[in-house]
Amino acid sequence: MSQTTPSRSRTTANDPAQNSRGQAMLNQSTLEDRQSIADLMTGWIHRDLAEWDKLRELFHPDGTIEISWFEGLAVDFVDGSMRMGKSDMRTKHVVSAPVVTFNGNKALVETNAVVVAENVRLDLGCSTHARFYDQVEKRNGAWKIAKRQGIYDFSYFNFPQGEVEIDRELVKKYPREYASLAYLLEKSGFPVKRIFATKGSGLEKTMKADGHAWLAA
Repeated sequence: MSQTTPSRSRTTANDPAQNSRGQAMLNQSTLEDRQSIADLMTGWIHRDLAEWDKLRELFHPDGTIEISWFEGLAVDFVDGSMRMGKSDMRTKHVVSAPVVTFNGNKALVETNAVVVAENVRLDLGCSTHARFYDQVEKRNGAWKIAKRQGIYDFSYFNFPQGEVEIDRELVKKYPREYASLAYLLEKSGFPVKRIFATKGSGLEKTMKADGHAWLAA
């Protein structure tokens, strides 16, 4: 009786290579998604450059934003930013690389940002260290921001031409983590109307709990 050695099927033999290619494609897709999201974060430069149409493109049509001086639809935020651009208030944003947590076509994104602002009439400025906390979604093949919220870490005044008089009672109206920014905004006609999340605050914890619930849904 002759014996034959069972041969491995072609499909089985190719499994390691197929798995490797599949993993490579998955890794490439993840890298592309991460880069697309990073581009959304650094795309905030469009606000500083008054490139309003490009700024709108960072958000989904129903996207919202909640930061110091504005709460509402992102499209309305752009209109408000245009008004601010014509005021005595000037701003510059320095944005770092984001931390991204994925779940399918959704992601939570946290990004360090420094807001440098100045009221040219008052000759008074400030630097505020903050974080963007974003809910980002991939719709129709494109990652865009669905919801942006701000968290504030600390802030201080800048005096471009030497010290100027400050209403210290007004400064005390706000949490110190963003008091100088809020002061400058109010003096420029863009008041901060409520308390916002600061580092380690209950508002930050609630925001992040809600964010993770959204991601998991």
